[in-house]
Amino acid sequence: MDNRTTIERKSERELVVTRTFNGPARIVFEAWTRSDLFKLWWVPKSLGMNLRSCELDVRVGGGYRLEFGHDAGSTMAFFGKYIEVTPASRLVWTNDESEDGPVTTVTFQEKDGQTLVVLHELYPSKEALDASAGAADGLPEQFEQLDALLVTLGERA
Repeated sequence: MDNRTTIERKSERELVVTRTFNGPARIVFEAWTRSDLFKLWWVPKSLGMNLRSCELDVRVGGGYRLEFGHDAGSTMAFFGKYIEVTPASRLVWTNDESEDGPVTTVTFQEKDGQTLVVLHELYPSKEALDASAGAADGLPEQFEQLDALLVTLGERA
């Protein structure tokens, strides 16, 4: 199976990232919604940073806060609210760390024990998407890390 991550700019304001994972949608969804699992794959290892804090309250109206950094003195925070949560199927959240943050939608479509994940980001303007250029560059590595985690989760399922 070709697990290649594709990243496409669909319009002036939209970025779409897709990848098929080996694993059922419920397990892939758990890896996106349980902080103990999320922190194992979300930060690309090549960056040399740690996910210093990971708070996920995955419910409509719930929030998330992620803090990254090389050390305690150099952290960046990403945070927002969940506006849609459909277990094993769909997540939608805001990115509130900036007024230029996108609304992110992630869908999970299972077929024959594999899950197609489509991550869609809608930015408030062309300029906001242009300014974030490169932000998705780490996703192929992150998704490889998720693939590796799913192997271990599948063994426990």
